[in-house]
Amino acid sequence: MGFTRRGSVRTPVLEIAYEEAGPPDGPVAVLSHGFPYDVRAYDDVAGMLAASGMRVIAPYLRGFGPTRFTDAATMRSGEQGALAQDLLDLLDELGVERAIVGGYDWGGRAACIVSALHPSRVAGLVSVGGYNVFDAAFAQEPTRPEWERTYWYKYYFHSEAGRRGLERYRDELCELLWTTWSPEWADAVTAFRASAPSLDNPDFVDVVIHSYRHRSGLVDGDPRYAAIEAAVAAQPPITVPTVVLESGADGLGGPSGAEDRRQFTGPYAFRELPGIGHDLPQEAPREFADAVLSLR
Repeated sequence: MGFTRRGSVRTPVLEIAYEEAGPPDGPVAVLSHGFPYDVRAYDDVAGMLAASGMRVIAPYLRGFGPTRFTDAATMRSGEQGALAQDLLDLLDELGVERAIVGGYDWGGRAACIVSALHPSRVAGLVSVGGYNVFDAAFAQEPTRPEWERTYWYKYYFHSEAGRRGLERYRDELCELLWTTWSPEWADAVTAFRASAPSLDNPDFVDVVIHSYRHRSGLVDGDPRYAAIEAAVAAQPPITVPTVVLESGADGLGGPSGAEDRRQFTGPYAFRELPGIGHDLPQEAPREFADAVLSLR
């Protein structure tokens, strides 16, 4: 059994849809997905945690699935400050004072920022890939060439052809990302098809394009998130108990999460999972669930 209930909450800018499992009065884990994935990444994890007595909540990020903006005039921002505020707003609207938070990719970024800036709200953090907070000061600094070539999609999205390509070929493009980022996952294509409907959200393209252009300094952010963006620019440490999970076969290049150790000043554990790609909770649900349970 995975998720057994669905719900939504209204925040200042969104109607955030989520799926839920486990006893309503259990300790809470809020697990956030990445791009271009959705809550299906946590189906197996949710069942395992629910069986252990935890309440599991997995929101659809802005631009994904049933989550919707409540005002047509709101900027369709995908910046990291927006993702973090959405997570904080979700906790507030659900009346959850304190939760274990976890995630990967975009969802890991939201979880890390909330952990860094609002540690009183976070009982523990499970972060795939380490300190998943984008450092805008180094946006124009090159990385190793073998890593840069895996970021082709980012540069593609900087162009109008990239925007139109994501609109026209979103399933083909996103399936390609799934399979290349998880090269050893035999079920990647099948799993993608279960999540693909979430990419039909009417704001998906705008949010994605803004996200990748904003992090490269090509467009402005939404002023409502300026304070968060300023706070994370200082790369604040994460003080809450943390488990960092490292994908041992991630097709998306980058440094090891172990290199971010100095950013975590509280209790810390690092676990590398050989053969596991970018969508770690879906590829290794037992290991992800165990990481959450170790923080309970």
